[in-house]
Amino acid sequence: MNPLAEQLNHTLKASAPHVYDMLSDVGRKLFFPKGILSQSAEAKQKAHTINATIGIAKENGRTMVFDTVMDSIANIRPSQSLTYAPSFGLLELRQQWQKEMYEKNPSLAGKKVSLPVVTCGITHGIATFADVWINAGDVIILPEMMWGNYSMIFSVRKDARIRHYQLFSAEGGFNLAAFEQAVRQEAAENRKITVLLNFPQNPSGYTVTEAEAEAIVAILTDIAAGGTYVLAVTDDAYFGLFYEPETLKESIFARLCGAHPGILAVKLDGATKENYVWGLRVGFITYGGTFTGDTEPLFDALERKTAGCIRGTLSNASHLSQTILLKSMQDERNIAEKKAKFDILKDRAERIKAVSRDPKYAAAWEVYPFNSGYFMCIRLKTVEAEALRVHLLDRYGVGLISLGTSNLRIAFSCMEVGDVEKLFDTIYNGIQELENSQ
Repeated sequence: MNPLAEQLNHTLKASAPHVYDMLSDVGRKLFFPKGILSQSAEAKQKAHTINATIGIAKENGRTMVFDTVMDSIANIRPSQSLTYAPSFGLLELRQQWQKEMYEKNPSLAGKKVSLPVVTCGITHGIATFADVWINAGDVIILPEMMWGNYSMIFSVRKDARIRHYQLFSAEGGFNLAAFEQAVRQEAAENRKITVLLNFPQNPSGYTVTEAEAEAIVAILTDIAAGGTYVLAVTDDAYFGLFYEPETLKESIFARLCGAHPGILAVKLDGATKENYVWGLRVGFITYGGTFTGDTEPLFDALERKTAGCIRGTLSNASHLSQTILLKSMQDERNIAEKKAKFDILKDRAERIKAVSRDPKYAAAWEVYPFNSGYFMCIRLKTVEAEALRVHLLDRYGVGLISLGTSNLRIAFSCMEVGDVEKLFDTIYNGIQELENSQ
């Protein structure tokens, strides 16, 4: 094993041995290479005469560029856009994201978390998390309604086992009983379990209530107290889009931090939806938990292993994308911009909720609970989802996503309020046409 990896492992064992135990086999081998990167960083500080370490082209002391490239980003210097970013991400962006994380999550007050490491979007963040923490055969606990890419990342790429539980109870809220049963059964058979919590949830658009969040934390705390290591990872891709008063208004990550020493909380973020920059591909991985003593060496080791994983896959996220995001976050207009876009999405969600539950549709479908995010789902009662999806697309030019046998997902994020009633009338007509053809 590389001496740098051994050094990081020694730090983790000394600071939090249970965190070291949770690492995957790859995670234990990971390190952030010194070599060229560290020598280049040292030269950047001290090579005042000639710096011949940088793997980019320069001209007259400045970054070499094409005018045809800079014409599109004229207000951003080449050094802030076209050069390599650190594998950890831009320090100023990491600090800004952490600062806003504390502001958006009141329960983090007084708790310490790592400096976020920048990923190339939240999907890359999930894949990086999997590389660092998941071995073949590890169990990942997820609801049966879930984002399909989890299967690709955890099952296909890592050969992990996904344990499902029913997302909703008969009463229409988060199914705490099913969640607890799955968690306790897996905890009885495994030294480490990974619980992935995605709120607002894709595809259902549901976020737990305050009471449900507290119950989830209590269940995981009790599991950890029983001696099972808990990796609690939050996929917060749609964070902030909470539309109803009783909905939890912060990440459950904030409640998990400080809950029990046996819980390592991992927060996966994406500027993708929070800042409406889907194609910029900027995400973040942040670590938190309950630790004694100085957390700086612990978090530094985790950040280095995570950045080492990124270095060994795609090297670093786009410098230009990070700079654009940072400038937007620092702009005084940013808060008002977010509020304006939130209000638009909330109006759509409220209209969807009113129309989709019209009694005239009651025989055709039931609406799954939703209170946040981009999506909502309906459960069809009389026809199969895929047949209806194809029929609506071919006959009416209406595109929806079928999930399993009976569920349809509707992305109201890309719909206008005025189209909502037309959409559901079209779905209803399509159902009647399929019924009549059977």
